[in-house]
Amino acid sequence: MQLVTETEERTTRTPAGLMAGLAAPSQGSKQISTWRVEMAEDVDSPLHLIDADQIWMPISGTWEFTVGDETVRATTGQTVVLEANEPRRFRAVGGPAQALVAMPASGQAGAPGSDARQGLPWAQ
Repeated sequence: MQLVTETEERTTRTPAGLMAGLAAPSQGSKQISTWRVEMAEDVDSPLHLIDADQIWMPISGTWEFTVGDETVRATTGQTVVLEANEPRRFRAVGGPAQALVAMPASGQAGAPGSDARQGLPWAQ
């Protein structure tokens, strides 16, 4: 068993938001990565894809996810399942929002139309 505490060293800040790593291979989890995402209101994530399924669990605020022509909103008590390789964009609406995210530890991000992939620093 391992207890992991959120730390500044495992937190990444980007123009889109804050990602605080919670469990990852570097923290003892061999198969699953989890992190907390925090975004300010009406800041869009970049359009991207992940080569593994992701599970988003809002813990505060309202999240809006767009995949293709479909847009859904999710709040606390709901879960959004984003399938691998679906180009997606998300944002907090109506105020700041936080969510917990989980995916296989091997998941990598890329841009639609590009074969380049990279690991997520907060999930490694």
